[in-house]
Amino acid sequence: MEGVCLLAALIAVVPLFAFLWHLVAMGAGAFSSALFTQLPLPPGEAGGGLKNAILGSVLVVGAATVVGIPVGIGAAVFMTEFAKPRVAATLRFFCDVLSGIPSIVMGLLAFQILVRPMHHFSALSGALALGFIMLPVVVITTQEMLHLVPHSLREAGHALGIPAWRIASSISVRAAAPGIITGILLSISRIAGETAPMLFTAFGNPFMSWDPRAPIATLPHTIFNYAISPYEDWHRLAWGGALVLVLGILGATLLSRFILWWHQRSLRA
Repeated sequence: MEGVCLLAALIAVVPLFAFLWHLVAMGAGAFSSALFTQLPLPPGEAGGGLKNAILGSVLVVGAATVVGIPVGIGAAVFMTEFAKPRVAATLRFFCDVLSGIPSIVMGLLAFQILVRPMHHFSALSGALALGFIMLPVVVITTQEMLHLVPHSLREAGHALGIPAWRIASSISVRAAAPGIITGILLSISRIAGETAPMLFTAFGNPFMSWDPRAPIATLPHTIFNYAISPYEDWHRLAWGGALVLVLGILGATLLSRFILWWHQRSLRA
């Protein structure tokens, strides 16, 4: 049985490494300083880069993070520390349902909320869609980390006469901070590669734009457009952009694992 489990693990891991190997082989040719410092050129012209898409993704994901993280952590703290069991269970159920909704539906929701009233696409609508996707991930991971905090710490705070809000902020959240940070990084990795919501919200932009009210290029959407184009140079840039995206997600995942390992090691020490 141990051998069967090992074989199953290899079957699961080998396609991943094969995908990464193929991605590196195809994307290495476009991986240069021009990819990060130059704007896309017109179709058919060789060269150019994905500067606008990379910075656009940073802007949209950053805006979604600024909105999603405080709301998600606040909701998780309320559900764990203050809400009655029935209320907490009901909210957790809706968070589980929200986490399973396809991302394209989130894009349609952001389209109805912002794009239609504004009568144009924008970076704000893209950030709103990604914030919807990020929110349940942050809530669920934060709540799980808060559940791991020993209840004796909260009891000690109550015995000292500390208010409940101070116990939640200075004891519970502080003790669970490494796990919460890990969940935040994983949620960022979750939304960084979303393409479908961007079709209805940010829409894309061949130029460099910092206006949150205007359409903006994002890396996943640009990769999608370049991959289905008939131009060979755009295909090369699409592979380079895919490599940048995967390396960014891999870096965020490894950083979250390192933070969790460091926290566990400090607790054992």
